[in-house]
Parts: sequence; structure tokens; C-alpha cells
Amino acid sequence: MTAPSCQLQGSSRSRLPHVLRLALGASIVALLSGCASNSAPVYTPKELQAFDASAELEERWSTRVGNGLGRARYPIAPARDGNRLFAADAKGVVAAYSADNGERQWEVDLDTAISSALNAIAGELYLGTRNGEVLALDQEDGSVQWRSQASSEVLAAPQANQQMLVVQSTDGRITALNRSNGDQLWTHSSQLPALTLRGTGTPQTIEPVTFVGFSNGRLATLDNRNGQPLWEQQIATPSGRSDVERLVDLAGQPVITPDGRLFVTSYNDQVVALEALRGDVIWSRSLSSRHTPVLVGDLLFIATDDSHVVALTADNGQEVWRNTDLEGRWITAPAFADGHLVFGDYEGYLHLIDARDGELAARQEIDDAGISVRPVTDGSTIHVQADNGRLETLEVTQ
Repeated sequence: MTAPSCQLQGSSRSRLPHVLRLALGASIVALLSGCASNSAPVYTPKELQAFDASAELEERWSTRVGNGLGRARYPIAPARDGNRLFAADAKGVVAAYSADNGERQWEVDLDTAISSALNAIAGELYLGTRNGEVLALDQEDGSVQWRSQASSEVLAAPQANQQMLVVQSTDGRITALNRSNGDQLWTHSSQLPALTLRGTGTPQTIEPVTFVGFSNGRLATLDNRNGQPLWEQQIATPSGRSDVERLVDLAGQPVITPDGRLFVTSYNDQVVALEALRGDVIWSRSLSSRHTPVLVGDLLFIATDDSHVVALTADNGQEVWRNTDLEGRWITAPAFADGHLVFGDYEGYLHLIDARDGELAARQEIDDAGISVRPVTDGSTIHVQADNGRLETLEVTQ
């Protein structure tokens, strides 16, 4: 990443609040490139090239959800549970659709600004708001089951196990709530650096513990009984002279395997595999990524911050293949559908990459408003929401 060519107004620590959060997207490209109109972008987007398609994307249905993600492009990714798809907009509209045909089953206006991705599980739908509220909605009709207050704005989807809901706020605090009524069980705080990416990591919650990454580059395992850390590990170490160069946010979600391995990405630093029980490092590889990786079989797939797609062996982190066709196109976190990796990009295209060899397999233009949230997949079905609220469902065919 190139260094900024000018100082931000009021960028001295004496004039800034404790944390200044930057939107990572088209606006930050211009901001970090410099103030002059002739400044080069941080990552120059590659033009799309023709290729021999090995798969097709067939549209099943489409609709529009409210007014989209808002000017700040809040990460309000949809969620699916069973045959129901849930989507929302930044102003508070939430809707449920049949995943098969797009028939709208209900729509509610919460009259509060939504800011987080959605999480649908076991008959309930969870989300967070700009004012730090956490809401549980009934999947059957959208009625609010309970509301609870976190410490600040919530951008990451709340994560659930059988008993609790774990919420990560933009001030670095983790809040555990009782899933049945929203009562607070415990909180855990972290020390934030002066400058962070806009966004937070997403906790990974299992029954006994919660794995959580912070903007200071540290990963912690919290005891779900009381929120106390069982171990902590420095995944990414700040380096460089400026605050921008020293960004080391763990902005994705840790991925855990049944055999107890943990995979974590970091901005400006590395991808790390750890032993989940003690936090011992198994391997690390120098790759900058703010996205959650995808693990399929023995391969770990990473979308880097320059929009390269990289396949690593999960056992030792060796690179298997790398696709650079989408470089600079601000691709989303990867999803997986029918043997393919699925990405949206800043111009509103949906891309499929063959997971076996890294070759482009299919492409479909969804909406020129752009796609900034990860698609939702189920088998060969892909649900993708554009930034302006267009919601489209497609099927992968050979």
C-alpha cells in the first residue's frame, strides 16, 4: 500500500478522539492516496478481461430491500436459515423471503439504523444498530423478541452458541448476552490503537469459549462462563512510521476446524494457523487480508487486500495457486458454492473462481451500485445483495 501524500486535517493525536475509524472502500482509496486530484489510487483496479467460462450463473429471482447499505456502506450482509432468506437496509427495514422463489413473507421497519450483518439461527434473527442496540427478531413474523444495549455501534453480526449471544462493538468491547432474554452476562474490553479500520472482527463462538480478534492485532480466547481470557496471542505486529502503516486490525472472523485448528487473517501482516486449545502457532504466511477466509477440505482460501485470491494448504500454509485477475477491484470476502469461490466487486459484478485451479469460471453483472458484502450460499445457490439494496438469487450450472 502506498503512503498518504498529505496530512489529514486535525490528524495529530491531541486533536483526535481516542479512535478514528476509516471506511475501507472507495472513499479510503481516495483519502489514503492523497488530496491532490492527480494522485494514483492505492490499488489500481484491473479491467475485466474475456475468459473461457466453465460454469454459468442463472438468475432465479430478484427484488429490492429498502434503500440499501447507506452512504457509509454498512456491512449489512443477508443471512439464510433453512428455506428463508433475511435481508435489511441501513434505515431499519428487515424482510424475509422464500429462498426458492423470492416471495416476501414479511417486512418490518424497526425505526432504528441497522449497521451490522444479520445472523439467522434456530428460529431467531440477530442484528446490531448504530446506536449500539442488539435486537432479536422472530423469524416467523419479524416481531422483536428483545432488545439489549451494547457499549457502542455494532458492525459485526452477533454470534450465538446454545446459551449466549456474543457481540463485538466498535469501541473494542465484547458483550455476552443471554439468548433467551438479552440480559447481559459479562463484558470484556481491549485497548484500541489511535487509528483503526472502520469495522471490527467477528467473534467465533462455540460452547465453552469465544475466539475474538481486535484492532490492536491481538487474538484472545475468552471463557464463556465469565469473559476472562484463557490465552492471548499477538497475530499482527504494528510496523512503520505512520498510524496508517501501523494498522493491524483482525477484521475477519477466525475459522475453527473440528480437529482444533484456528485460522486468522490480519490487515497489513499475515495469515496464521494456531492450535485453538493453547494458541500455539502452527504456521504463518505473509498475506494482508481484512476478510474472513474460507476453508474447504484441506485448502484455505484468502481474499487479500489487493484483491488477489490465494489458495493455501491448511496443513502448512504453502501456496497452491494465486489468481490476480481481480486485482484492485475491492472484492468481498469469499463464499463457496458448488466447487467455486464466489466474490462480488466494487462495480457490481459477481465472479466465480474454480476452487481446484484458481481459474475464472463465470461472471455476472448484478448492479453497478457495487457489491461490498459477502454473498450467502447454499449448495449451488447464491444470494447476493448490492449496495443499493438489490437482492438477487442465482444458480450455478455447468
